[in-house]
Amino acid sequence: MKKIRVEDAVGQTLCHDITAIFADGQKGARFKRGHVITKEDVPVMLDIGKYHVFVWEPGVDEVHEDDCAIALTTAISGDNIVFQGPSEGKMSLSAAIDGMFLVNREALRAINAVDDFTVACIPNHQKVKAGDQLAGARIVPLVTKRRNLEKALGIARENFPVFSVLPFKPLKCGIIITGSEVYYGRIEDRFEPVMKSKLAAYGADILGFVKCPDDLSVISGAIKDFMDKDADLIFLTGGMSVDPDDLTPTSIRESGAKVVTQGVPMQPGNMLMMAYLGKTMLLGVPGASMHFPITSLDTFLPRIFAGIEIKKEDIAGLGEGGLCMCCKVCHYPTCYFGRG
Repeated sequence: MKKIRVEDAVGQTLCHDITAIFADGQKGARFKRGHVITKEDVPVMLDIGKYHVFVWEPGVDEVHEDDCAIALTTAISGDNIVFQGPSEGKMSLSAAIDGMFLVNREALRAINAVDDFTVACIPNHQKVKAGDQLAGARIVPLVTKRRNLEKALGIARENFPVFSVLPFKPLKCGIIITGSEVYYGRIEDRFEPVMKSKLAAYGADILGFVKCPDDLSVISGAIKDFMDKDADLIFLTGGMSVDPDDLTPTSIRESGAKVVTQGVPMQPGNMLMMAYLGKTMLLGVPGASMHFPITSLDTFLPRIFAGIEIKKEDIAGLGEGGLCMCCKVCHYPTCYFGRG
């Protein structure tokens, strides 16, 4: 494209929107990209302070910002993402369903390293609702070289999808509440209402709540009973500290489950334990979940209900951003906690 005086632009095709403030105070496009400039347009453009415009040059290997935004957004968007635009060269991506946002971080970094290209998004593994904005994409200048667009598209296609939203699955869940003091009614159980509230957010199919004394054989029997009911996910609450009579971690290990981790570098919720018994996940829930609205458990639930297997290598990086500040007004998940 080339920059020319408005007076010399009659008959030329405008390659960008020209915005103006209208009588009602609103800002919008007075002349749209693709408009062929007429003699009558010249004084109007001068009145709104436009003394030069950009018009297309034949044979120049450049791509307009709108075309770049559309092409890139289409290439990076996977399942359950919708987009709007372009508006002033920007595309906005939103969630089509409730679920968990997933981003290919390496691909996103590579695209943002391409000259002129910028893509910004919310954090990986964030729980979203239908209609929530996920990302925005645009190039910085009005046009970019075609080779830049082709490079960005190549990265997106090689790593497709860069963005997607995974739906939550209605997992069958069993909840085992351990502790003799609860089992014998010496204190009131506080885990059941907490777990009901958390699981309701994911549409979980709750198979039941079972209370067990501090007896390894009883706890093991409860695990087996839920396994016989084809549970996808078994929560074991209480008895997760390092006291000798805290038997929950031992019961998880003796079930034959493959332990992913006992403990996570996050506070509150350090003592969270995760293991797999076949395809069934066993979660040892620390007592912090009774006392704090958000703990390490809440950061893993979206991944689990989205069907993502938790691996040991996923854990170590959670220390950075793993300290919750317990704000008086909690804004989770729009904060750093659990982002790693």
